Amino acid sequence: MRLTFASYNIHKGVGIDGRRDPDRVVEVIGELDADVIALQEVDERFGSRRAVLDVKALTEGGWQIAAHPTKPASMGWHGNALLVREGLEIRQVEAESLPQLEPRGAIRAKLGAGDHEICVTCMHLDLSGLLRKRQFAHLCNNSRAPGLPAVMLGDCNEWIKPIGGERGLAAHWEMVEPGRSFPARRPLLPLDRLMHTPHWRLEEAKVHASPLARQASDHLPIKVALSLHKK
Repeated sequence: MRLTFASYNIHKGVGIDGRRDPDRVVEVIGELDADVIALQEVDERFGSRRAVLDVKALTEGGWQIAAHPTKPASMGWHGNALLVREGLEIRQVEAESLPQLEPRGAIRAKLGAGDHEICVTCMHLDLSGLLRKRQFAHLCNNSRAPGLPAVMLGDCNEWIKPIGGERGLAAHWEMVEPGRSFPARRPLLPLDRLMHTPHWRLEEAKVHASPLARQASDHLPIKVALSLHKK
């Protein structure tokens, strides 16, 4: 079974032109043609943390939303949400608080995919290197459901060295770095990444750099195709 995963920090719907335009973000989401998309910064930062994207438009576009809203008006948990294509079954959703200076978290879902159950975690790590390491270690331990094929992906905010270089933190994970994804207009840094357990085989990994994606957010989305090894 082959599934395509994507990750996209939508920057609260604000593009490189300074305009908040959720419609073009939704268009980029459509361009990705993925099965599961991890989204970061899906809510406004202050006040009610109102959702940036139109939930109705997403559901009408064939998406299920695996989320745990921070506040009633929110779509995500500290800005994190998972979009899951119809045809996959959302069986369980849980939110994860992370060691933090600023609001940070992760959302995790168990999904039914044919005869398989998989675990997918959307994350947005801290700007602080020490906290980022602690957050990554925490997620490496908590996002690997025993025996289940698992994937973690999101904005890792790591630009100096590959996160997870300390193999003790990531012994059960393979790192996929699709390429430079930030800033969107002229990407210099590979901030957005995916990790997977050995159940998967990497088929393809790339940065989605369409003209619209270069405008819609300060990050470009990443897209990774994985196949499950035969049982």
